Amino acid sequence: MQGELSSVSTPDLVDQITTLAGHLNAAHARFLALIAELDRRQGWAEWGVKSCAHWLNWKCGIGLGAARERVRVAHALGKLPRIAAAMADGRVSYAKARELTRVADPTNQDYLLNIALCGTASHIEQVARGYRRALDAAELTREAIQQRDQSFACYTDADGSLVIRGRVPAEIGALFKKALEVAEDSLPIPKNVPAGTSFDDMHRSRKRRVEALAVLAESFLATGPQDLVGGDRQQIVVHVDAETLKHSQAGRCELEEGPAIAAETARRLSCDASLVAMIENGRGEPLNVGRKTRTIPPAIRRALDARDQGCRFPGCNFKRYVDGHHVKHWAQGGETKLSNLVTLCHFHHRQVHEGQVVVQMLNDGAFRFIRSDGESLESPAPRSTEWAALIASHEMHGIRVTALTAITAWTGEALDHELAVNWLLQNAERQKNVSAETSGDAHRNL
Repeated sequence: MQGELSSVSTPDLVDQITTLAGHLNAAHARFLALIAELDRRQGWAEWGVKSCAHWLNWKCGIGLGAARERVRVAHALGKLPRIAAAMADGRVSYAKARELTRVADPTNQDYLLNIALCGTASHIEQVARGYRRALDAAELTREAIQQRDQSFACYTDADGSLVIRGRVPAEIGALFKKALEVAEDSLPIPKNVPAGTSFDDMHRSRKRRVEALAVLAESFLATGPQDLVGGDRQQIVVHVDAETLKHSQAGRCELEEGPAIAAETARRLSCDASLVAMIENGRGEPLNVGRKTRTIPPAIRRALDARDQGCRFPGCNFKRYVDGHHVKHWAQGGETKLSNLVTLCHFHHRQVHEGQVVVQMLNDGAFRFIRSDGESLESPAPRSTEWAALIASHEMHGIRVTALTAITAWTGEALDHELAVNWLLQNAERQKNVSAETSGDAHRNL
């Protein structure tokens, strides 16, 4: 490819790039329209995945966050025909459409589209961000803004230190500060404090705060909730007769101090749980109580987690809060070994036990998921598409794209950001007044 392009002149190279950009814009418009239709039909549900975004992540190799954004944009474009048409013609890129759909509505789409055609994606992003902030300032309370903007992140710096950054609502901040003060009070009083140094200043020094943060973490890990796995995670007590669990025969199968449940539900819960075997007499009085054991021992569970690293169902991204599933249940003679175990999230674990999906382990260690209609859930190899075929397809459908189609009309002038945001705000206010007048007229006509 590199040798083939080396003979192309720079002007021709530029023309080919901008022309192909227009075709990609048009193709992306078609792609989004197809996504919107698939989601409306919920066609993705036939594959056993949770959402259209999960299906795109699995079938099209799109990151889950980006897939969710494409689904959002796809539906938004359905209400913005002018912007959708400009994208289908190759004049608007996906990056511009994504920002436009955050703030556009039928009353302002023409104005925003004009900015998009005459400006860059960065210009649209600035206008959209400024407009959203202006609306937030006018409509959101302080508390609502705090809830919306809350965040917490940490990352490792170049020197190995952990950098922590966060923004939390006022009440959470007050709790954190109080906890930090209590943790500081628990620290030993420093010895050999230099003369003239205020203890209050030292007590509130940065180093003391870091030490107090360590106390908070250690205390919570020692006494607070823990993210447990396996049997200790299921804090549900189920009483079930052995024959009921094994063969679904009539017998006791109920939650402790709760209602009866299906035997298949008990099997799902007991796939990865703690068990206590009890022998009872005819009156239900326990004669012998065995030790608490786990259906999946800790060593095998660690090996299972290392092998599967989350739910193995095609297209599922769950890494935490997952179950170890016995392909052949242990109550029916299945062995608790890696070759008979697979990790599934709660959602897909229920599907398997409800008979909607059958799991098979293949000879090479892979898993096959078969739907109730017999169709296998296996991802086909992605097919490569020659870019020239895309252009031919567009020409067949009457889409005419040239080297100028995707190029913005921006000539370097500064964007009057304030003017654009003010127009959008005035337009929004006009729509409110129109709605109020319409509502008032309707009320008077009653």
